[in-house]
Amino acid sequence: MKKLDNFSNCLSVLKNADFKLAENNEIYRTGVIGQFNLTFELAWKALQEVLKLHGAAGAETGSPREILQLGYRLGFVNDSAVWLLMLKKRNTSVYI
Repeated sequence: MKKLDNFSNCLSVLKNADFKLAENNEIYRTGVIGQFNLTFELAWKALQEVLKLHGAAGAETGSPREILQLGYRLGFVNDSAVWLLMLKKRNTSVYI
Protein backbone atom coordinates (compact mmCIF):
# COMPACT_ATOMS: atom_id res chain seq x y z
CA MET A 1 0.00 0.00 0.00
CA LYS A 2 1.51 3.30 -1.14
CA LYS A 3 0.38 5.41 1.84
CA LEU A 4 1.83 2.93 4.31
CA ASP A 5 5.11 2.82 2.37
CA ASN A 6 5.30 6.62 2.32
CA PHE A 7 4.65 6.73 6.06
CA SER A 8 7.35 4.14 6.73
CA ASN A 9 9.87 6.07 4.64
CA CYS A 10 9.11 9.35 6.41
CA LEU A 11 9.29 7.68 9.81
CA SER A 12 12.74 6.30 8.94
CA VAL A 13 13.94 9.80 8.10
CA LEU A 14 12.51 11.17 11.36
CA LYS A 15 14.12 8.37 13.39
CA ASN A 16 17.51 9.41 12.02
CA ALA A 17 17.10 13.04 13.06
CA ASP A 18 19.64 14.47 15.49
CA PHE A 19 17.34 15.81 18.19
CA LYS A 20 20.28 17.25 20.17
CA LEU A 21 21.24 19.36 17.16
CA ALA A 22 17.62 20.48 16.84
CA GLU A 23 17.74 21.94 20.36
CA ASN A 24 20.31 24.55 19.34
CA ASN A 25 19.91 24.94 15.59
CA GLU A 26 16.72 26.72 14.50
CA ILE A 27 16.98 25.70 10.84
CA TYR A 28 17.51 22.05 11.75
CA ARG A 29 14.69 22.21 14.33
CA THR A 30 12.36 23.61 11.67
CA GLY A 31 13.25 20.70 9.42
CA VAL A 32 12.61 18.16 12.17
CA ILE A 33 9.25 19.74 12.95
CA GLY A 34 8.34 19.68 9.25
CA GLN A 35 9.34 16.01 9.02
CA PHE A 36 7.25 15.23 12.13
CA ASN A 37 4.24 16.99 10.60
CA LEU A 38 4.60 15.10 7.33
CA THR A 39 5.10 11.78 9.12
CA PHE A 40 2.04 12.34 11.31
CA GLU A 41 -0.09 13.32 8.32
CA LEU A 42 0.94 10.17 6.47
CA ALA A 43 0.35 8.05 9.60
CA TRP A 44 -3.29 8.96 10.04
CA LYS A 45 -3.97 8.75 6.31
CA ALA A 46 -2.36 5.30 6.15
CA LEU A 47 -4.47 4.27 9.15
CA GLN A 48 -7.55 5.52 7.32
CA GLU A 49 -6.67 3.36 4.31
CA VAL A 50 -6.12 0.30 6.51
CA LEU A 51 -9.46 0.89 8.22
CA LYS A 52 -11.19 1.19 4.83
CA LEU A 53 -9.57 -2.05 3.66
CA HIS A 54 -10.98 -3.76 6.74
CA GLY A 55 -14.44 -2.34 6.03
CA ALA A 56 -14.57 -0.17 9.14
CA ALA A 57 -17.72 1.92 9.24
CA GLY A 58 -16.82 5.59 9.44
CA ALA A 59 -13.39 5.24 7.85
CA GLU A 60 -14.41 6.79 4.53
CA THR A 61 -14.40 10.30 5.88
CA GLY A 62 -13.30 11.90 9.08
CA SER A 63 -10.85 14.20 10.70
CA PRO A 64 -7.50 12.91 11.94
CA ARG A 65 -8.96 12.80 15.47
CA GLU A 66 -11.94 10.73 14.33
CA ILE A 67 -9.75 8.32 12.37
CA LEU A 68 -7.37 7.88 15.32
CA GLN A 69 -10.26 7.26 17.71
CA LEU A 70 -11.82 4.76 15.33
CA GLY A 71 -8.45 3.02 14.94
CA TYR A 72 -8.19 2.80 18.72
CA ARG A 73 -11.72 1.42 19.13
CA LEU A 74 -11.01 -1.26 16.53
CA GLY A 75 -7.61 -2.20 17.97
CA PHE A 76 -5.35 -0.70 15.30
CA VAL A 77 -3.99 1.97 17.66
CA ASN A 78 -2.57 0.94 21.03
CA ASP A 79 -2.28 4.22 22.90
CA SER A 80 -4.82 6.80 21.84
CA ALA A 81 -3.52 9.37 24.35
CA VAL A 82 -0.09 9.41 22.67
CA TRP A 83 -1.60 9.78 19.21
CA LEU A 84 -3.96 12.54 20.33
CA LEU A 85 -1.02 14.34 21.94
CA MET A 86 0.88 14.09 18.64
CA LEU A 87 -2.19 15.51 16.89
CA LYS A 88 -2.22 18.41 19.32
CA LYS A 89 1.52 19.02 18.81
CA ARG A 90 1.07 18.86 15.05
CA ASN A 91 -1.81 21.34 15.18
CA THR A 92 0.19 23.67 17.41
CA SER A 93 3.22 23.68 15.11
CA VAL A 94 1.20 24.04 11.90
CA TYR A 95 -1.15 26.80 12.95
CA ILE A 96 1.19 29.15 14.83
